[in-house]
Amino acid sequence: MVSLRRTLCLIASFAVASNLNAQSISLGLRGTGSIPTGAFGQDQTTPNTALIEGAKTGFGYGLDAGLSLGMIGVYAGFDHVQFDCKTGSCNTDGKYTLQGVTVGVKLSATGSSLIRPFVKGGVTLNDLQGGYGGSSSNTLMTDRSPGYEFGAGADVTLGGILSFTPQARYVGQNLKARIPGVVNTSTTPTQGVNYISFDLGLSLHTPFGR
Repeated sequence: MVSLRRTLCLIASFAVASNLNAQSISLGLRGTGSIPTGAFGQDQTTPNTALIEGAKTGFGYGLDAGLSLGMIGVYAGFDHVQFDCKTGSCNTDGKYTLQGVTVGVKLSATGSSLIRPFVKGGVTLNDLQGGYGGSSSNTLMTDRSPGYEFGAGADVTLGGILSFTPQARYVGQNLKARIPGVVNTSTTPTQGVNYISFDLGLSLHTPFGR
């Protein structure tokens, strides 16, 4: 009986030690290049309405924090992206600014390889600011609405606690414009504000679990 207890204690101790050894906390900063898709990147035929349209390639930055438990991890992120807009629908600033947060799950390859591929997916909460109708006085913003993202990439270890992280993501969401000074926006359509993002990041990891 004593031997059985000792064996069970050893197994439990080994399991706890393995889980602790597999843990890793990370903090990262990334640069982002984004390409709008669908109606978000098209120039519609009714430029004088409050449509979110005509966006071109965007650039910005992001912040990431993650907790890895071996193969499975969770992450949270922040995005700030400015899309160019060069059509008649945009105001004179010629920009759409999107920002928000994301939380999700990340699945990574295990092992001691210097390159660890991963896939990820999560829920986004973004909003957008910009203009419409070609006039600087015609400004709009959107309600902050939930969307989604999924992506893939790799963590490339640099010197143990640093990693270089290239990745690609698809972000999809439906946002409804709000026009300052206009009380009734019930007829404003909800529109897809979707884009593909290519990111290059640098992350700092805790020394254990790497």
